[in-house]
Amino acid sequence: MYKRRSFLKMAAIAGAGVSMTSMIEPFISAPAAGKRVGIIGLDTSHAVAFTKTLNAEAASADYLGYKVVAAYPKGSLDIKSSVDRVPGYTEEVKKLGVEIVGSVEELIKKVDVVLLETNDGRLHLQQAIPVLKAGKRLFIDKPIAASLADASKIFKASEQYKTPVFSSSSLRYITGIDDVLSGKLGKVVGAQTYSPSVLEPTHPDFFWYGIHGVEMLFTVMGTGCKSVSRVHTADTDVVTGVWEDGRVGTFRGTRSGKKDYGCTVFGEKSTVTLTQFKGYDPLLKHIIDFFDTGVVPVDPKETLEICAFMEAADVSKKTGMAVSMESVFKKAK
Repeated sequence: MYKRRSFLKMAAIAGAGVSMTSMIEPFISAPAAGKRVGIIGLDTSHAVAFTKTLNAEAASADYLGYKVVAAYPKGSLDIKSSVDRVPGYTEEVKKLGVEIVGSVEELIKKVDVVLLETNDGRLHLQQAIPVLKAGKRLFIDKPIAASLADASKIFKASEQYKTPVFSSSSLRYITGIDDVLSGKLGKVVGAQTYSPSVLEPTHPDFFWYGIHGVEMLFTVMGTGCKSVSRVHTADTDVVTGVWEDGRVGTFRGTRSGKKDYGCTVFGEKSTVTLTQFKGYDPLLKHIIDFFDTGVVPVDPKETLEICAFMEAADVSKKTGMAVSMESVFKKAK
């Protein structure tokens, strides 16, 4: 009887000029078991971009059938640029077939994996814990947290609940970086990266935006940074890291002039400059592979060292001296 009533209702809608195909399509395109994606935080354009890609009618096979089905919109509580985005972004994802829920706990019950997109890194620890505890594989957009201490707690929770998690800037996958990592340049002997570095009073300086350039630096240099020193002016930051093997890597954060991203890599065989950033799709493909396999594409040790580098840069800004990474790690324990 219920099925007959449902059919008659849909037929009536069709008679009113609404296509029955459009009514049925959400059921046809529903994700398979295990492929339901949830989003926490609709205060960043990343959330909308990921949803548009995954929920597109002709989504690429690279995304393995994963679809965003639900979102908890609450992001930052006090960063105006984030708070103001939530209503508009909420409406955008609703049009893409995403259900809006009232809490992280409600979201967890409806999804298999989670994108933590809240722009405010201060909230990431408290939002990540229930997801990890529920055993849902979790991607945390930049920054992983607003401090090295919170980032460490997230990875400890991941170990405790045996649930994998990773975090990354999309600039980790800038065009051409695969050639560097595959060894075509020989050993990387040094690098210079640059990105905009807008400051946000609620976050340590580079956690908010400069992380894009810092992440590129560690992607090509790897871990092992020993000390950090920083030159700061109103418009520019230049941060120099010295690695344990004597290599030097530099990040330039800009707040004037053209907003641009790039990386010059000095190799044993040749030097290359990477400047082509083609959006979020390369990162999203790695996220989906991670959701599918549980294998993290970025070592937690590297993510923690990125956080320590950014905190050391803040200490150097205050003291005017080089800061050892070891001292930053000790302070965060």
